[in-house]
Amino acid sequence: MSRSTAVVDEEHWRRLRGVFHASPTNADGRTEIEIAGGRATLTLDADESLFHAGGAVHGAHIFKLLDDAAFFAASSVVRDFFVLTVGFQTNFMRPAGAGGLRAEGRLVRASRRVLWAESKVFSPAGALVATGSGTFLPSEIALDPSMGYREIP
Repeated sequence: MSRSTAVVDEEHWRRLRGVFHASPTNADGRTEIEIAGGRATLTLDADESLFHAGGAVHGAHIFKLLDDAAFFAASSVVRDFFVLTVGFQTNFMRPAGAGGLRAEGRLVRASRRVLWAESKVFSPAGALVATGSGTFLPSEIALDPSMGYREIP
């Protein structure tokens, strides 16, 4: 990582939680996140307001869980700069109904500049709903309190 420092830093992970919660797309408060060294876990309290006409959680919400889990797993090792998703592959296995969906992301590999991460979403019963894999790059955007990069209670 040419413009960043690989870290194992709990303060950094707490600050990344601040970035997650400061994002307007997460303002509804439905999703919680935990971040630690190359891993991220999200839980979404899904209800019928997230369903498509077929009666299951819309794939856009599943994709967001997959991307966020992989993104924050990758971001957990980049202390200085905001990470960007360059590409993301999604595979849907089965529909998801209401309840607590869980996404797990993990950093698979990091080179000097590129990070690769994978993620999975599970139903409340533990069934695999979807998988994803992404490529991420540190940007030139410095992590800053104005983007929420601060510890939250």
